[in-house]
Amino acid sequence: MNLQAPGRILALDLGQKRVGLALSDDLRITAQPYATLEPRGTEDLLESLRQIAARENVVLVLIGLPKRLDGSLGPQAEEAKTLAALIRERLSLPVRLWDERFSTHAAKRALLEDNVSRKKRKQVIDQTAAAWILQGFLDSL
Repeated sequence: MNLQAPGRILALDLGQKRVGLALSDDLRITAQPYATLEPRGTEDLLESLRQIAARENVVLVLIGLPKRLDGSLGPQAEEAKTLAALIRERLSLPVRLWDERFSTHAAKRALLEDNVSRKKRKQVIDQTAAAWILQGFLDSL
């Protein structure tokens, strides 16, 4: 993975029904919520990601890795790993897995502090969590 190449980073927060997306700026300094997808299966998700990656000049996909509090991996983490392998293979994009513990909690807290309505929170929580994950990664660079 060449992080020197120009392009953006796309982060995914995987949920049971929805996938939150966030995108870095071109300089990879800040993360912005991008979209929430409700894919009808893996193929639909991969096609949506392919289109977004091409349109937004994505050079790296960052997937939130749901770890348990003790650091162990459960079934959701295995799903994230499987998706990472599919993106590498089918979309020919590099993928990194990133610890996502507390990202949804932090996103909820931030939205509450910003007085975002309950209805709006439900619509943006997944992409806000993805932005939280991506910002953590960007800060580590």
